[in-house]
Amino acid sequence: MATPTEEMNTKLSFRRFEDGDKEWDSWGDKIFAQDSSYKCPTYIHKTPPCQGSCPSGEDIRGWLAIGRGQEKPPEGVTWQEYMFRRSTDANPFPAMMGRVCPAPCQDGCNRNDVDDFVGINAVEQFIGDNAIAQGYAFEAGADSGKKVAVIGGGPAGLAAAYQLRRKGHAVTLFEENEELGGMMRYGIPGYRIPRDKLDSEIKRITDMGVDIRAKTRVGREISIKEVEDGYDALLWALGCQSGRGLPIEGWEDTPNCVSGVAFLKAFNEGRMKVTADKVICIGGGDTSIDVVSVARRLGHVKHQNPTDRPELVVHDGFVAHDTAMTAAAQGSDVTLTSLFKKDKMMAAEHEVIDATTEGVTILDGVMPLEVIKGEDGRAVALRVCDCTMDGMKPIPTEGTERVLEADLIVAAIGQGGDMAGIEEIANDRNLIDADKFFQVPGKVGHFVAGDIIRPHLLTTAIGQASIAADSIDAFLKQQELAKRPKVDVHHFDLLRKLHEAGLDPESFDVNTGDLRGTSAAKFAVHNYEDRSEQEVIGSSELFLGHFSYVARIERTEDVPTAEEVLGHFHERLNPLEETQAVEETKRCMSCGMCFECDNCVVFCPQDAVFRVKKNSSTTGRYVDTDYQKCIGCHICSDVCPTGYIQMGLGE
Repeated sequence: MATPTEEMNTKLSFRRFEDGDKEWDSWGDKIFAQDSSYKCPTYIHKTPPCQGSCPSGEDIRGWLAIGRGQEKPPEGVTWQEYMFRRSTDANPFPAMMGRVCPAPCQDGCNRNDVDDFVGINAVEQFIGDNAIAQGYAFEAGADSGKKVAVIGGGPAGLAAAYQLRRKGHAVTLFEENEELGGMMRYGIPGYRIPRDKLDSEIKRITDMGVDIRAKTRVGREISIKEVEDGYDALLWALGCQSGRGLPIEGWEDTPNCVSGVAFLKAFNEGRMKVTADKVICIGGGDTSIDVVSVARRLGHVKHQNPTDRPELVVHDGFVAHDTAMTAAAQGSDVTLTSLFKKDKMMAAEHEVIDATTEGVTILDGVMPLEVIKGEDGRAVALRVCDCTMDGMKPIPTEGTERVLEADLIVAAIGQGGDMAGIEEIANDRNLIDADKFFQVPGKVGHFVAGDIIRPHLLTTAIGQASIAADSIDAFLKQQELAKRPKVDVHHFDLLRKLHEAGLDPESFDVNTGDLRGTSAAKFAVHNYEDRSEQEVIGSSELFLGHFSYVARIERTEDVPTAEEVLGHFHERLNPLEETQAVEETKRCMSCGMCFECDNCVVFCPQDAVFRVKKNSSTTGRYVDTDYQKCIGCHICSDVCPTGYIQMGLGE
């Protein structure tokens, strides 16, 4: 038992505890008194998994923080515009990517371990649509006197032109088609990418002073040598406009067997108004979903003139259907076959569900075997069978063969490059090689980005274009190419934020200044470590108990039923209202960055952790530590929801 106070005050020799009473009653009491650790808290910035898994490398956590009011915009800038500026630092197409990106960022979101991912895509669509409504514009950098030729006006080429103009380089964009946009215009239907929104986001880039050379194919209208002679650097951003055929008997040279890329291009150019009665598409990715959804919307004409068959429009870029044909259109029987089961298909899950709602028959776990032809040489059916997958190799299941009737067969199994006229830069896969800096090996001054390296997502092409623009900038300035960071994305920069907030560190005179440095020194950012270029923070480093269940605010969709789909071409996705977008941003857990919850201040038993004075604080510098009071108890680290505080100072 404890010694009575009176006895303590009158007798100098006293015992606080009875013999053997040397253990704390609770671990909590022991921690609050003193921890055995010598470590003190340090504030460590890491990359959140949403950003780490974004191929465009957007500072997603940053613009979500702006939306919920945590990070304040500079004076004279609205939070809506500031969100837009932060988002478009990496990706100039928020309205487009907010609609069609499959959002790997949401798969990586740590909030999945609490309830459900943050609706990043939906908020990004709000950013993009609001920017168009408000007329936000981009600004070009100071003229560098250098000229760059960008070959290809799709997402990679346009994103590169944007980044290069920001750096002050003149850009001429060569585009084979009549209009810019690449796969965003010619590969994705307008009910997924509204053309007015696409045109607005493209115009915002071209208004920066980009010279457009439309209907000009390098290798045909102009030679590679002419481009090399006229420009200081070249960026190849051709995309992959050639679809792959099925590697099965009967496919080759069959007129009504077409690629998904060509099918969608004919539709998106407005030339194909109707399709066939029975359409079969082989695929399983997003392109195949677009094909079958378009086919259901177009329908067919019962008594069709042979000269109006859809394959003639697909194969010949100058043939077009008469608009009057649509008045007589009837619904088409549309089937999608996929090697993989539905839960393993490459297409986004909601796109698969939408296609089913619209009346598409999906046969999963099915492989094509042979195109069956009629006497006129046209396909009349597709022989298929069930299969299982051994990695990427389909294994046919015996006894499951059957025949599917077809008037039009579409292959949406991949894309390739069209290197006609520019064979000298093609590799053996009919694509273009790239090194880690997106230079073309062996071709000084040539760079490459996008699908022509390897077909992938639109957001991947945009991210590659940003890195390629950095490489071109270094090349034009005759600078050595710097090593790319392990986590190669657009990072939050604390020094840039301090400058923006008017809190730049003081200058330091090495001759008179105190080289030891203290926590009170203003010439450096102390007690802060930026690991964002090396580390992505996982949910195990967060205090998930801080976050309560909050349901995600989902966008609604106008998905037509099988009875309503014919002629249904208006946009399916309904955007979030501003208030909804703001509420959704508040669900972000700000992984790897302080979001000013005050847990560390409230729970520090020594009052060692304190808020930085308001006139000195900004994002990333909200709390500080008095190391004369800190006893290394690590409570601040334990209760930090975002994993921003770690016990490691001095290591």
